Amino acid sequence: MEDLAHMTRRPNRASLASIGAASLLVATMAATGLAQSPSAPAATPYPDPVEQPTAPTADITMYPNYGTGVDCEAGTFNGLPYSGNLKSIEATTANTVVFTFCNPNVAFLSQIAFASLAIDDAQYLIDHAADGALLNAPNGTGPYKLTAWDVGTRISLAANDAYWGEKALTPNVEFQWNPESAARFIALQSGAVDGIDNPGKDDMAAIEADAALQLKPREGMNTFYIGMNNTFKPFDNQKVRQAIAMGIDRQRVVDNFYPPGSSVAEWFTPCSIPFACEGGKSWEFDPVAAKALLAEAGFPDGFETTLSFRDAVRGYLPDPPTIAQEIASQLETNLGIKVALDLQESVTFLDANAAGTIPGLFLLGWGADFPDASNFLDYHFGAGAGKKFGTPIPELVEAVKTGGQKSADADRTAAYSLANDLIREYVPAVTMAHGGSATAFKADVTGAHSSPLSSEVMAVMQAGDRDTLVFVQNGEPGSIYCADETDGEALRVCEQVKESLYSYEVGATGTIPALATECVPSEDLTVWTCALRDGVTFHDGSTLDASDVVVSMAAQWDALSPLHVGRTATFEYWPALLGGGFLNPAGPCGLPNTAACE
Repeated sequence: MEDLAHMTRRPNRASLASIGAASLLVATMAATGLAQSPSAPAATPYPDPVEQPTAPTADITMYPNYGTGVDCEAGTFNGLPYSGNLKSIEATTANTVVFTFCNPNVAFLSQIAFASLAIDDAQYLIDHAADGALLNAPNGTGPYKLTAWDVGTRISLAANDAYWGEKALTPNVEFQWNPESAARFIALQSGAVDGIDNPGKDDMAAIEADAALQLKPREGMNTFYIGMNNTFKPFDNQKVRQAIAMGIDRQRVVDNFYPPGSSVAEWFTPCSIPFACEGGKSWEFDPVAAKALLAEAGFPDGFETTLSFRDAVRGYLPDPPTIAQEIASQLETNLGIKVALDLQESVTFLDANAAGTIPGLFLLGWGADFPDASNFLDYHFGAGAGKKFGTPIPELVEAVKTGGQKSADADRTAAYSLANDLIREYVPAVTMAHGGSATAFKADVTGAHSSPLSSEVMAVMQAGDRDTLVFVQNGEPGSIYCADETDGEALRVCEQVKESLYSYEVGATGTIPALATECVPSEDLTVWTCALRDGVTFHDGSTLDASDVVVSMAAQWDALSPLHVGRTATFEYWPALLGGGFLNPAGPCGLPNTAACE
């Protein structure tokens, strides 16, 4: 573990220039290129990107800080396509940051409270963009700081004595992980640990009956789905996707394998979220009609495929292997589709999903990050959704965009109603279930809670008379650089160490000021002005100011920035937040800002 105590410098032009932009630029271009089969570049002219200056983040008070700026009307930045809504970020004073959008952003406060928009120290990002220390040696502002990461075993945190807010009640927190819910329950019941995530369905009643334990139910603000990539046969056939949607008895799956509080998912977004349940419901179970539709698609006897999944228990997927086997069995019985189960390591599976390289069916889901329909729909089906389901559906992209950029309730209702109609029609995914779940703790842990966003706050918990709270979750984080992670296991740890401008209320979904004391919108919701809290320091002793916010956001926003690096450098969450879209997105292979055609 690198000692961070020496990193107290503030950014300056000389240190920014030392990044080595040219070499990192080439690496980033290669990493963000679109892999395609050997072919000539598209005939449509694709302008050369404007080169960043030697120190692309030298002006840390404004972003974008080179070229011609974002042209909202044309949908371009420096003549290159730009699909996002964010126009600029400006540090107007040392403690004031102004976000300007092309269109209204009604969900801004919920978006900026999310962990992937946590604020990093600008100098730390500059110093460690290339060496990878930002992945496992975070320099945050949170109530806990990292002391050790024993890879494969545990992550240890210690209370931050210089924390600006209420100090952590328990001096130390230790995260462990185990994919087996039964093993987690045994560890809690034996007294070896203080809390666990996602106890199994059959263990919840035992926990409630045990006076030495406490169960904290979690609202099912999540969605489990079966995904299909439309660039792989036979899932390029819409009738095949519709037949699969009709050929699975979702109620049977929920009744047999989900805990109390769960329900069949009729829409992609849980109905507890505003504007979620408008428009057409998912397909009803009808195996006869499904079989006939599959025959119309040219597969009267079914076909062979794989069903990929990870053995990672989540609120939306409580028993992955068993549920995967049930779905495979139903598909063979109802539709003649022979399914080979493909169990993958969790991080490998998520990376393959993001890259769009899973050729068969896949099991995945989504837990709410913030209580707005845009959180579910933008990430999966919006302009920046990527390759998860293959080629995006233009009408769906536009409907999702409209829903996220309108402030009037009637407009949002109409847009999300159309989006749900299109999800039903095109079936990029079969919506399966909204899963109830819980956390569980020893009875003497005060402040114990579950979060509907799975963002439990360890700092408000006191582990009896013990100086360490041991919490067992389902898996090990891929990294603790929140910006470039999507898995809840990584984000939960991130949230103890790093902070965003706003945060979510403990155990709830409302937003409250954090690193910002307030963020105030213009009347039309296109400009949000945030005032930063005074006296906040990072764990290395450097002081928070507006430049840290600009540089943290720019590192994600600009695909050609030398700071646009992480564990995968995909920054999946960014397109679903702040209106979506990267600056300098990759174009067709063989053209500027892309990898060569293979």
